[in-house]
Parts: sequence; C-alpha cells; structure tokens
Amino acid sequence: MNGLYALKPWYADRLSGLRGALARRGVSPDTLTAAGVVSAAGAAAALALLPAPLAALPVAVLLAARLAFANLDGALARDTGRTTRRGALLNELGDRAADLIVLAGFLPLAPLWLVATGALAATLPSWISLAGAAAGAPRRNGGPVGKTERCLLVVVAAASGWVFPVLLVIAIGSVLTAAVRCGWLWRELAA
Repeated sequence: MNGLYALKPWYADRLSGLRGALARRGVSPDTLTAAGVVSAAGAAAALALLPAPLAALPVAVLLAARLAFANLDGALARDTGRTTRRGALLNELGDRAADLIVLAGFLPLAPLWLVATGALAATLPSWISLAGAAAGAPRRNGGPVGKTERCLLVVVAAASGWVFPVLLVIAIGSVLTAAVRCGWLWRELAA
C-alpha cells in the first residue's frame, strides 16, 4: 500500500537534471532541507491568508516545491558523497517541521483541537517508520495517507474550503497509515 509514494522513482527521475545542476554548483543538501521547510511555511501562509480557491495555486506550487526539496536533499547528498549522520538527522527534523508547519496553516480556519489532532496524527507514520528503522527493519514509507497524500489533501482544502473534512481525512488516514506500517513492521521484525 504505497499510495502516491509509488511515484517517487518517477519523480526523482524528473528531478535528476536539477539534481545534477545543484551538484555542479556545490549546493549543500542541508540548504535544500531548509528550502523545503521555507516552502512549507509559504504554503501554510497562503492557506491561512488567502481564501479558497485563490489559495489553491500558491499552496500547490509551494507544496510541490516542498516535496521536490524533500526528494532532492537526500539524493544530492548520496550523489555527491556528502551523506552524514547529522544530515540524516537534519533531514528528518526538517521533514517533521515542514509537516507540522503546513498543518499550522489551518489554525485560523479550524478549531485548535482539530488542527492539533491532525498534526499529531500526521506525525505518527513517520515515527513508526523511524522506530522500525532503529530496530533494524527497512524504512517503510507511503501508505494510504503519507506525506504526498497529505500535501494533496491540503491543496484540496485550499481549492475547496473543505477544511473540516480534509483535516478529518488527514487525521484518520494518518492513523490508518501508522497502523498499516506498524503491522508490516511487526511482521518484519518477527522474522
């Protein structure tokens, strides 16, 4: 159940030319991680400040950039031999921060309890994957509502104004994704 994550190899291939150009210019993978967080903040601001459907285009563009930077940072580090444990930590912290920042864009639009529930639930799949990797299992990504699906859902909210239903889908779908990953890891680690 990889969801939109199954498109990652295709997407990475589309970004290969850009990755090469960044490598030739000596751009740091950490800079790309930071750019992803800044893109997420821009998307959150557009979501919070612009009415639907005017928010849709800037939110979509900025979240596409956020996903591109999330793809490029690690790939650039591997391509240029600059993988470090600190870089891996920064990558994970940047991804979690970007996820939470995007959802913070809902704060002026929805009750705090719903935004907080969605934000907490959205972090669960990553924490499950990280815990599994720490226990020696392969890193598990994707799922019914992984990072890419959450970004798409935020664009739907920005286009339609359906804030409450989108946050519910993010919360419930993220918990389901975490359960699916946990079940897979439970079986994987039993072997």
